[in-house]
Amino acid sequence: MKNLTRKQRKMLIRIIASAALLAAVKLLPVADGPLSRIAWVLYLVPYGIIGWDVLYKALRNIRNGQIFDENFLMALATVGAFGTGEYAEAVFVMLFYQVGELFQDYAVGKSRQSIAALMDIRPDTANLEREDGSLEEVDPEDVEVGAVVVVKPGERVPLDGVVLEGFSALDTAALTGESAPRDVGPGDDVISGCVNQSGLLRVRVAKPCQESTVSKILDLVENAGEKKAASENFITRFARYYTPCVTLAALALFLLPTIALAVVPASSQPAFLSGTAWTGWLHRALIFLVISCPCALVISVPLSFFGGIGGASKCGILVKGSNYLELLSKTETVVFDKTGTLTKGSFAVTALHPAGDFPERTLLEYAALAESWSSHPISLSLRKAWGEEAGAGRVTDVEEIAGHGVAARVDGRAVLAGNSRLIEREGVCCERCGLPGTIVHVAVDGAYAGHILISDLPKPEAKTLSEGLKAAGVKRTVMLTGDTEATAKSVAGDLGLDEYHAQLLPADKVAQVERLLEAKTPGAVLAFVGDGINDAPVLTRADVGIAMGALGSDAAIEAADVVLMDDNPAKIVTAMRISRKTLRIVKQNIWFALGVKFAVLILGFFGMASMWAAVFADVGVAFLAILNATRCLRVNEFGK
Repeated sequence: MKNLTRKQRKMLIRIIASAALLAAVKLLPVADGPLSRIAWVLYLVPYGIIGWDVLYKALRNIRNGQIFDENFLMALATVGAFGTGEYAEAVFVMLFYQVGELFQDYAVGKSRQSIAALMDIRPDTANLEREDGSLEEVDPEDVEVGAVVVVKPGERVPLDGVVLEGFSALDTAALTGESAPRDVGPGDDVISGCVNQSGLLRVRVAKPCQESTVSKILDLVENAGEKKAASENFITRFARYYTPCVTLAALALFLLPTIALAVVPASSQPAFLSGTAWTGWLHRALIFLVISCPCALVISVPLSFFGGIGGASKCGILVKGSNYLELLSKTETVVFDKTGTLTKGSFAVTALHPAGDFPERTLLEYAALAESWSSHPISLSLRKAWGEEAGAGRVTDVEEIAGHGVAARVDGRAVLAGNSRLIEREGVCCERCGLPGTIVHVAVDGAYAGHILISDLPKPEAKTLSEGLKAAGVKRTVMLTGDTEATAKSVAGDLGLDEYHAQLLPADKVAQVERLLEAKTPGAVLAFVGDGINDAPVLTRADVGIAMGALGSDAAIEAADVVLMDDNPAKIVTAMRISRKTLRIVKQNIWFALGVKFAVLILGFFGMASMWAAVFADVGVAFLAILNATRCLRVNEFGK
């Protein structure tokens, strides 16, 4: 009882009271005793307790012009049963209908609670630091950009920002689905919704509350239900026409045989009419109505998609609508951007090739010191690989030559660090390197010292991505990049991609996607995966746009239909498996519900199905379909 809502507890009390009164009336001698004439009154008491709201809804909907729904069908069937003297059956049908409704309401409520608990990541307060150093608890919406907030251990980060002071580990599971904590310190970006696990953090706010990561996530999930899948739209249209049709069919099932019984002589009546009465055909029509209630389809199909979106959210995958979840199951072509999607998006020194007997460590040291005053990503990667700080006075006469590299004096020696054009311009012969990546050539005092290879390494998760996509049903994988031909060929080969296209501008990427869209199989889906602001046009043009959410640009996330919160490309495979699982459950529910209903309808037409069979075909099927639909919520990192 404690897990039930107030409304559900009231319904449970009504069910128990009605069942107890029905049992009491059944024990009374109402069939042939003195109470037989008022039997209908005795049965009317438990019927009224359990069914008054159904009758009220049916009448209200009729008044509002919304006649054909499950309330109308159930009211018509049970009132008709009373009219034919089947009092106990009328109460039983309404009782079991309400039991089924209670189970349905409980299942839907549990699903919504799972989503609500999952998405309960927006902090109610923020510790705003005042000018005098004191802290004030305020609403995150009242905190301005540039203000400083303090996040204590155990609290959630209220707003996106940059750490000014402190070291800690952040639990990002609610956002990314990853259990491993993320270490942060001064200068690191932090996003709202993460839990501070250890140290005290002072964070400078970078975005207003309405533009923070947690607000965007909640907005995506809340609005996901507005974009219905084709299966949901089918069920909505189906129910709109289905209910009036079965009502007319039930009316025909009663009227046509009844008229035939009245008009056709007994000796000429066909076998299926012989020995029947009009009350029997009315009873069959009422059974037909109970069986035909579309509850199983109307509730279980949207619940399946709702559960699928919730299950994906648990894995750090935000799907902006059930229509996109359905499209993922039909994906045959996946197109990737390279930098930041398949690769880390950060340069690293991958090889040192000194000339002659020049020491490797010295080669790296001279290059790092010469580049020590530059903020270029290549310079940063050189200094990181060296791992030491430049001493005062070691580097002088620094000259950054645009498009070529850097000239400087290191410990009094003339050092050049840059591309081959810089070295050759100074009359120094440099060696060629056949490996893909960015080459930094180094010359010391006019002599060639060697070269350093800097590459944007593939993400570890991307190495098995192609194999996982093939197993998930994808037939073609394509990489688009603005990088060089050699680098693109190397990355595509390492990751096992089917094809690649290099040295592309943003407009060229759109053109390539247009070409792939024209070449795809009719009905198949093309998905594009990217993370940069230049990917926004392609994300919009693809059938399904998938954006990297943790480090991706806001423009890419806004343009995408699916967002991967932890920048892990392997989650694409998880998303597709969740999509296929959801669609599989939806189809199971549709065929199971229609199959059972059709079989029992046929039996009911020939008088071989009782009200109990009708109750199972309605309430029982709906309950089983809903239980099946809740499986969509239970997914693991593999989408199973």
